[in-house]
Amino acid sequence: MSAPAPPRIFISYAHDTAAEHYRQVGTFATFLRARIGLDVRLDQWDDASRLDWSAWAIRNIRAADFVLVIASPNYRRRADGEAPFDEGRGSQFEARIMRDALTRDLERETTRILPVVLPGASVEDVPAFLTPYSTTHFRIPDFTEDGVAGLVSAITGRSRNERPVRGIWRGATDSAPGPVPATELPWREKSADVTAGSARIDGISYEHSVVLRTAGPTSGAWAFAEIDLGGSYAHFTAVAGVLDDAEDADFQIGQFCVRLDGEIRHLDHSAAGSPRHTELDVTGVRRLRLEIRRPAAGPAARTTRPAALAWGNPTLR
Repeated sequence: MSAPAPPRIFISYAHDTAAEHYRQVGTFATFLRARIGLDVRLDQWDDASRLDWSAWAIRNIRAADFVLVIASPNYRRRADGEAPFDEGRGSQFEARIMRDALTRDLERETTRILPVVLPGASVEDVPAFLTPYSTTHFRIPDFTEDGVAGLVSAITGRSRNERPVRGIWRGATDSAPGPVPATELPWREKSADVTAGSARIDGISYEHSVVLRTAGPTSGAWAFAEIDLGGSYAHFTAVAGVLDDAEDADFQIGQFCVRLDGEIRHLDHSAAGSPRHTELDVTGVRRLRLEIRRPAAGPAARTTRPAALAWGNPTLR
């Protein structure tokens, strides 16, 4: 499968009298194209032949997925009609095309035409038609991946901050949310042999459990269920143990691991008749991963029996 085409970017800027601004825009465009991988179009790269620059600008503005307007004092003056008609004709023309596009489809063009403030510039340099104070502008502190992260988020449509999963609403009269079984929360992914269901461990039934049952001998690899907490909970409890109906319960040992946002926070083992109780602080945690396995044994690194283990009633508060 071929990779998706990168977004096409057109950069509109004023050819200010200061050569430094011209070079800075070229450096910025090169960074976006060479390091970020965007399909950037810039007039500095298309000057090898005689062109109708007005037609070139119209074609590129219309074809672009996003237009980056580089803020500068001269661009603002020309776009806002404060400069003589014969000063900076290119930026005056491009600004007029964009004003027309915004008038035609304000919602779409507001998300497509992006005001950019490079190092040394100010939001005061953004043209008025781009409403820099009532809509987003993109300040670039330096030409690094972190420095352009906000701009790239607007281009890709992927926020830098993940929206947490909403917790279960218990009603305004509740002083605190009640316990929530982990089996009722969204599962990001799981192993094939892991299911949600009831489990009986040391004579006690746990109706909302994360259960590992293998149909045949197990290789000893970790099985898991990864659960989306979204930072909504503070306390985790569970009972880990061997299922009472395991084929060889008296000889089975289970290993249990808890990862919080990818980091191991708990590791334990349990034998038949010796369940293990687990309590953890999960304040702010987004991903809870419950891992479980029957360790391999013997020269072939396989057990002779299937695994029958469970996290009994893993619960969040």
